[in-house]
Amino acid sequence: MKTADFDFNLPADLIALRPAQQRDCSRLLVLHKGGEIEHRTFCDIVDYLDEGDLLILNDTKVLPARLIASKPSGGKVDLIIVKVGDNGACEILCRGGYEGPVYLGDGTAAIIYFEASHSGAEKKRYLKFGRPEAGGVGEILERCGLMPLPPYIKRRPDDNDRERYQTVYAEKGGSIAAPTAGLHFTERVLRALTEKGVHIRKLTLHVGQGTFKPITANLVRDHEMQSEYFEMPLSLLDDIGNTKKSGRKVITVGTTSTRALEGFLSGIYHKSGNGDGTVRGLTDIFIHPGYRFGAVDALLTNLHLPRSTPLMLSSAICGRETLLRAYEEAISMGYRFFSYGDAMLIL
Repeated sequence: MKTADFDFNLPADLIALRPAQQRDCSRLLVLHKGGEIEHRTFCDIVDYLDEGDLLILNDTKVLPARLIASKPSGGKVDLIIVKVGDNGACEILCRGGYEGPVYLGDGTAAIIYFEASHSGAEKKRYLKFGRPEAGGVGEILERCGLMPLPPYIKRRPDDNDRERYQTVYAEKGGSIAAPTAGLHFTERVLRALTEKGVHIRKLTLHVGQGTFKPITANLVRDHEMQSEYFEMPLSLLDDIGNTKKSGRKVITVGTTSTRALEGFLSGIYHKSGNGDGTVRGLTDIFIHPGYRFGAVDALLTNLHLPRSTPLMLSSAICGRETLLRAYEEAISMGYRFFSYGDAMLIL
């Protein structure tokens, strides 16, 4: 299968640059695996889940990981922290080749430098703070950081993004991007699902560069994902088993939840420890058409970039042609795409 098979034309005015006025009032395209399409509002998702169904959320929390620092010359350096390391050193993404001291808006000093990887094949760039604080890097980010909005949103993040580029159930800090399918949920919708008898459980996958790494290979199978950290309660496996035995559905919210769960079940992960009934690891699973799901019956997701790995994962649930036909209809009806866009429920 070719990467070009997952291309489509998207009008620029359908790319959502701001969230919907209310989280649960975004549009919801319901795609049945047979190809039938329904057009609803997100709060109507309650109508499609039944008593005994299992809904799995990703409770990762987005770090305000974007920093705009100043060079001694006065020039600006715009960077994103992608991995918080020890002793105040963090791996970063940053344009240009600058190395040297920088200063945050409150005067906090740091230095940018390159360091070769263990293999020596590539150099990574790091930011190291001069005097780590009691609260560590997290405290600096909370004070000086901005939300790391996707690069196609060409504006400075604001206070509204602090709230809206975060799920209402976010708990565990570690992501550089939001698990965007979850942005549509409100406490009202979660409460309505619980009252209906839907079981809601959580796992964690910290969204990193791997989810958004562009596919440059001509063939889908040649693309390599980067590993992302996940943790999951082992009791979730019992919940999945009981759900299956009762004939009910397992629904994952977002491609990140799907990758964490299927990465574990398929054994495509590197264990990094467990304890207290929790498994922890790194997964680089790449789900695309042809993959056989171990647990997931249905997927709630957003409308994704052409040629992207989330688009390919969504295609694996219902088939590439079925998904792209649904995208054609979504485009014709003015659905909003990408992180701040509308939702799709694949049943």
